[in-house]
Amino acid sequence: MNKLLLVLPLLIPLYGAIMCLFFWYRQMAQKVISLLTQVGLVIGSLYLLLHVNEAGIIKTQIGNWPAPFGITLVADLFSCLMVLSSSLIGLALVVYSLRGLDNARQRFGYYPLVLMLQLGIGGVCLTGDLFNLFVWFEVLLICCFVLISLGGSKAQLEGSIKYVTINILASSFLLMGIGVVYGILGSLNMAELASMVRMPGTNTSMVTMAGMFFLIAFGIKSAVFPLFFWLPASYHTPPIAISAFIAGLITKVGVYAMVRVFTLVFAINLELSLPLIMLIAGFTMVIGVLGAAAQTDFRKILSFHIVSQIGYMIMGLAIFTPLALAGSIFFIIHNILVKTNLFLISGVVAQRYHSFSLKKLGGVYLLQPVLSLLFVLSAFSLAGIPPFSGFWGKFMLAKAGFDAGNYAIVATSLAVSLITIFSMTKIWNEVFWKDKPAEADGGTVPTDEDMINLADRRTQKLMYVPVVFLTVLILFISFYAEPLIALTHKAAAQLLDHDLYINVVLSR
Repeated sequence: MNKLLLVLPLLIPLYGAIMCLFFWYRQMAQKVISLLTQVGLVIGSLYLLLHVNEAGIIKTQIGNWPAPFGITLVADLFSCLMVLSSSLIGLALVVYSLRGLDNARQRFGYYPLVLMLQLGIGGVCLTGDLFNLFVWFEVLLICCFVLISLGGSKAQLEGSIKYVTINILASSFLLMGIGVVYGILGSLNMAELASMVRMPGTNTSMVTMAGMFFLIAFGIKSAVFPLFFWLPASYHTPPIAISAFIAGLITKVGVYAMVRVFTLVFAINLELSLPLIMLIAGFTMVIGVLGAAAQTDFRKILSFHIVSQIGYMIMGLAIFTPLALAGSIFFIIHNILVKTNLFLISGVVAQRYHSFSLKKLGGVYLLQPVLSLLFVLSAFSLAGIPPFSGFWGKFMLAKAGFDAGNYAIVATSLAVSLITIFSMTKIWNEVFWKDKPAEADGGTVPTDEDMINLADRRTQKLMYVPVVFLTVLILFISFYAEPLIALTHKAAAQLLDHDLYINVVLSR
């Protein structure tokens, strides 16, 4: 039973992608297969979460080779929440892509690539050893590179080259870290490593040095300060259906991996690593939000906000208390939903008005009041306005910071929240509230009637579906936050209970 549940989040997207390849020339068949695959993935992920919540951490050994010699798959509440979140986002994005992505890209492998990307996310979240963690990240890298460059425009190729170059650098640091760990301890199974690093006589200094390789590698993949520059340069180049998927999920997978290894394997010599992570968290928040405030493009503002929000996520790791880790997990789940939804809203706006530039947009509130309301709800959540979901995550992190005496990082996070409100207000004023500009770039902006005629009404209606779906999820975890908060507390307790993880994986 455990084996089936653990492999479902991997097998469902894998078989879905293979089926899509069999129907390479039949676009409609690929759409139907992708949609059914996403629904199946949501059901499988939800069932896995419910089972782990009831039974505790579960594992399986692929090929029946016992740990630490075989390939281990492990699921705890943190990994299950990540897998479920990615499946929900995948479902929303595939529905959006039905109308929100051009046919040319859909014909050239978009759907199998998205499913392979979800396979990679599931692999990162469920793997129990470091080498397979590297392999799954490479699957992510390849899929993201192809998706960003799919279409072949000059901006896309430039963005994809920046993305793949910097991520290959990150992979090399990850591989070096893995090599150092294997050279010191002779194993790559995370449970065995967690046990070995706590044994007397272990060279903890070398293990800490290896941890720095992992910090750099996952820091690049998470886009933390000062390694974030590749993100704003690449995430705005592909179509929204692609950039929303990558922006909403991939950096959080990097944060997931960072939290996993620094709570399990490298949770030694924390007096060295935690202050460094705390410093990185503070600078990431500040630089990201200042970058967002300076932008004049809808998508670039959201891209810089990804950087800023990553700072909150690793703030909980730096504080390293049960409440702080619970706050980080809640914030990751909240941000996956909210950030994806804001990207989709920007796509709906651009589909009708043909621009992401704040200077060329305006008056959307009068023509699309429902979309404006959906934006406000998501923007309030991102900014942490009570009682929306961002507030609960920030409240948990701030309380954990106060309890631990980390007043500087708490003050920084609160100040960054105020600037986040400013940048969300800037989007609202420029895109939704102000009058539509009369001229832009020397040409006449289409009249309201022209824009209505240009827009495909059926397309607009279908593109609203995933936005409404994600907004409902955001409102659910905002006004009924207690179940998710309780789950994050249990997930944080599992992260800090090394013996529980070790005993389950090694069958002690």
